[in-house]
Amino acid sequence: MPTSQLAFRSATDADIPGLVELIESAYRGDASRAGWTTEADLLAGQRTDPDGVAAVVRNETGRLMIAERDGELVACCQLEHRGDHVYFGMFAVRPTLQGGGLGKVIMAEAERTAQAAWGAREMHMTVIRQRAELIAWYERRGYRRTGQLTPFPYGDERSGIPQRADLEFELLVKRLG
Repeated sequence: MPTSQLAFRSATDADIPGLVELIESAYRGDASRAGWTTEADLLAGQRTDPDGVAAVVRNETGRLMIAERDGELVACCQLEHRGDHVYFGMFAVRPTLQGGGLGKVIMAEAERTAQAAWGAREMHMTVIRQRAELIAWYERRGYRRTGQLTPFPYGDERSGIPQRADLEFELLVKRLG
């Protein structure tokens, strides 16, 4: 997919329904199995909901960046300014477009935006520790594992229904610039 066809912008309230559909399709259920970012074997239930997406869209310390091609929503990511770093989250690429380099382009734009908008020196993210293939992908993009772990929010179905008892998040960090 030629990157010249991509347009980036900050999401608005009008984008919320499409963003929920995109994020859910990238991580949960059978649709997510078309791509490689699925969490369907680790988590059932929802990945997010309209209220969760709205909170990110309306957050004054960040933005939900979306990528469109010919007016179609193809990817998104959360950027939240947190002092000397930017938190990167809610990253989703349409499953049928995964594996073609689009994720790399979105990551590069997110990092560029973090530096340009907030002068960020680092990008931080948390990834489910058991997602070895995804962590390896981020490592190839320059992110490093910190070993800093936080528990998965068991009992909070807004984050999904765990299919195993050992889930936890690991902090990954990349120096920018």
